[in-house]
Order: sequence, then structure tokens, then C-alpha cells
Amino acid sequence: MKPDVRARILDLAATYPTPKAALLTALETVQQAEGGHLSTDSLSEVAALLGVPLGTVYATASYYTMLNLKPVGKYHLQLDTNIPAMLAGAEDLLAHMEQALGIGVGETTSDGLFTLSAVEDLGACGTCPVLQVNDRYYENMTPACFDELLANLKQGVVPEWKTEGNWGTECNMLLARRGKPNSTALAGYVADGGYQALEKALTLSPAEVTQMVKDSGLRGRGGAGFPAGVKWGFLPKDSTKPVYLVCNADEGEPGTFKDRQIMEFDPHLVIEGMAISGYAIGAKLGYIYIRGEFAWIADILERAIAEAREAGKLGNNMLGRGVEFDIRVTRGAGAYVCGEETALIESLEGKRGNPRLRPPYPAVSGLFGCPTIVNNVETLSSVPFIVREGAEAFRQIGTANNAGPKIFGVSGHVKNPGAYEFPLGVPLAKVLEAAGGVVGNLKAVIVGGLSTPILTAEECRDLTLDYDTCAKYGTGLGSGGIMVMNDTVQIPAIALRTIQFYAHESCGQCTPCRQGSVAIEQMLHRVVEGKGTPEDLDNVLHLCKTIKGNTLCPTGDAFSMPIEAMVGKFRGEFEALLPKAGADLAV
Repeated sequence: MKPDVRARILDLAATYPTPKAALLTALETVQQAEGGHLSTDSLSEVAALLGVPLGTVYATASYYTMLNLKPVGKYHLQLDTNIPAMLAGAEDLLAHMEQALGIGVGETTSDGLFTLSAVEDLGACGTCPVLQVNDRYYENMTPACFDELLANLKQGVVPEWKTEGNWGTECNMLLARRGKPNSTALAGYVADGGYQALEKALTLSPAEVTQMVKDSGLRGRGGAGFPAGVKWGFLPKDSTKPVYLVCNADEGEPGTFKDRQIMEFDPHLVIEGMAISGYAIGAKLGYIYIRGEFAWIADILERAIAEAREAGKLGNNMLGRGVEFDIRVTRGAGAYVCGEETALIESLEGKRGNPRLRPPYPAVSGLFGCPTIVNNVETLSSVPFIVREGAEAFRQIGTANNAGPKIFGVSGHVKNPGAYEFPLGVPLAKVLEAAGGVVGNLKAVIVGGLSTPILTAEECRDLTLDYDTCAKYGTGLGSGGIMVMNDTVQIPAIALRTIQFYAHESCGQCTPCRQGSVAIEQMLHRVVEGKGTPEDLDNVLHLCKTIKGNTLCPTGDAFSMPIEAMVGKFRGEFEALLPKAGADLAV
């Protein structure tokens, strides 16, 4: 290990309550310095440097998909192949890439230049197909664009490729500054009224700020829709331990790309939201846990935080009011399960992202064993408006029990896939209209990210998008990731790709999830290949019912509910793939 890398790791370790908490970031630092992979020697050096057993270091390194234990090419080409990407033609693009490179998935060219990987959701569902080259995204990729990119890379040129996705806003709150020049800069944010809410909050007591958030009816935007102010109220009143605020920016749910809209184009909005929330809950330090693939967005956040700190809006004396709060950015390393709050906390502590047994809940014993509040990017970004304009103004947006705006990420078979901000309770039809309308004849829609049950075209005809209405329709608003499918789509193929994702992403801690996801994948694979039986379909449904509610985290439900809905609502399509009776006897 080079001396400068060693020094960076030691400096990093000194910022944590315990050096071992720096393990994940240390591994990422070493991998980057060593050309894209972690050697056995480097694992041993990290173990010695942080005082962590080598077995623990290996267990952590082998858990995260972005950490490579084998060498990769100079350019690691990683193509998103999840469902939004499938609907955008990623399978054909992958075949073209294999032909152009002369290698298959998982292989490296003989000259060591290129390694090709098919990866899971990259959080760019509205601009699929998306190809990640090392740390850089190339969105709206086509075969012709890939050929041009490949020619550049062979010449040692990594071209700039800026993609402006489609977007729109009816609320002008979360996406109000999208499209403005230099929207990430502090000066522009302040000119538009930024940090006025923080100034107001610091004239109030923490309890008054918390009550405003409770009164607003703000529900968590990460998926569950739990009231944010109520969650803050779970913090123990008599604890002497430090309190932490964690911003969940992992955004790994297929179909979801809302949080990156805020962080990438208006980072000070979430920073101000965190500063206010940190003050309200008594935290002096907050963490933004961002998915590792969003490397350039992490850089944007780091620069914005440095600007805010320099201007006195973060740090030991916020706005000269004697209040302390600061923010650190920590990058994940590729694990869907780390979107679950206790798995995220484990990862923040440098461990494998395995969900914890609850209770105790994070509000009582979270990060480093201290009281912790975990909120989503979109949730925290709603707080400045509530404080600045008042709880009643926020409640006027949306519907009863479903207050405020929501960013809906629309992907699949629409003319203009993108991110669209509407009040909660907006008709689905209006969101699809904003996205340019459905291409072809609508067959089915997933409205809350891949983990929510699919709806037929008839079921969603009059659907309005809020937590309560979606529940009545037998699905969930979830993260607001809307995936639109027309009548060219075969639902059995969608079901198989769904369970392949969850079988790959299961942390393996719970038997129902670890074994059940693989068993369902095997049965659906047989069905799609034309080798299944009616019993396979019955067994898939039986397993889905058995798994629901019997895992430590929601991942078991996240695949059993959508698979059950796909097989139940479109069983005829699955049965049509089964061998005809007596076909195996034909001569």
C-alpha cells in the first residue's frame, strides 16, 4: 500500500468513534488506488491498519458488488439490465456490446482494456439504457453511441457525456430549481430564498420545529410513508448519548430515480433540510449515505457542504447562533438491502449491510449504538418549505392524510420517461400524460417501485397516487417509481427478471429470503423456458404466501408480493408457456 493511501485511511479512521467503522471507505480507497480491484495483500494491510480481523475484512469486501476481488480491465463497462432497462432495449444493446468487444458478460478482453458486466439497477431508470464506465455514467445509450464511445476509449479518451433527462413540476418545491444555471451553487440557492428556513428554525425551539413537521403531515418518502415528525418523537428524552441524523440516499429500488434529481441539481435543498432536522432532533452530526454508483453526485454534495460550511451555515456555530451541526458524505458500495435503515447503519459502521433484529429501533439504538433518525432525501428536502411557509401551507398541497408533493419517476413505455413532481393524490393518468403518454396499448403498471404489486390497465384506470388509495387498490405508492408496460411485454419474463434481482440482492441472513428467492427463480426459469409444470406455479404462489412477513427486513415481502401479483393476475400467460399435455410423447 502506498504511503499516501495509508495516510488517507488513518486520517479517515480518526474521524470515526472506532477505526473499524472506516473499513468500507478504506476498501473503496484502496481499490481506487490499485486500479480497480482488491488484492489479497491489500486486504491484509487494511486489516492490520484498522485492527480488524482479516476474516471480517474479506467478509465485508465480498459482500458489496462494487468491490472487486479479481482484476478488471482498465475500463469496466457495466450495463444496467434491470426491468426499466429491459423495457428500453438493454438486452439488444448488451448483445451488440458483446459482439463489438468480442467477449461475453464477466469476461475481459485479451488486451486488458475492457471488462463487461451486466449489473442491477443503476438509479437511472428514466434515461435507460445506461452504461457505467468505471465511475462515469453514459445514459440514453444506443448501439451507435456505444460504438462511438468504444472508439474513444480505445484511444484513451474518456468523453464527457451530459444527459439531461425529462422532468416537470406542478408544485415548484422539490424540483423548483431544476434547469436553472449553476443550480448547485450556494449563491444561486440563497438568491432564491435558500437557508431562510434555517434562519427561522433557529429562532424557534427544537420542540417547536418538530411540532411543525408533525402538524404538516409529512410522511416519509422512502417507501413506507411513516409520519416523519412522529418518527422524530421516538428519540429517548433522557439519553446522554449523541444523536445522529442519517440521510438515506441509497436509492436502489428498481424504477426509482427521484432522490438523485434533488442531490444532483439542488444539493443545498437537502443540506438545509438536514440542518433544520438535525437542530430539531438535537443532532450535531449527520451522514448522507449515498449509493456508491453516484460518485459524481457525491462530489456535488461534498462541494455544496464545503460551501455551506464556509458560509457558516454548517459547522460549530451555524449562522452565528451557537448551534452545532455538520454533515459527512459516505458512499455505499453496491447493496440493495442497504436501503433498509438498519442495514444502512451497519454499512455506515463499515460492516456487511445485514439488517438488524428489532427492537431496539434506530431511534433508541442506531448508529454506533446511539439514538439515530434515518430519513429519505425527499423527506428531508420537504422540511425547508414546511418551516418557511408553515405546516398549513404544506397541508394544502395533496390530500387529507397525504400532504405535500411527490416526485414520480416514470420509466418504460412512455414517450418522455423522466421525473415529475405533483401533489400527492394526483391521478396516475395525469402523470402519464406529463410523461408524453403511453407508447402503444397499456397493459400493466407498477406504481411504487419493483417491490410493489403490479396493476392491470383496468385496475389503474382511475387510480390516484397517494399512500392510502394505492393500499386500497392492493399495491403501494412506495418510492413512486412508475414502470409502464404496453402489450408487447410478456409478464412471465418480467416476473423472472424481478426474482433474479431479489435472489441476487438478498443478504442471505434469513432462510425464507435466501432460499425462497432462489427456489422461486428456479421454478420461474423453468416456466419461461417452456419446461415448467402447473405445480411450479402453485408452488411459487405457496412460497410467496409463506415468505411474506417472515424475514428480518422487507426484502422477503419485496419480492413475494410482486411475484404473487404477477402470477395471480396474469396466470394465463404463465400457463401458455407450459408444455402441452402429451407433448413429450410426440414423435
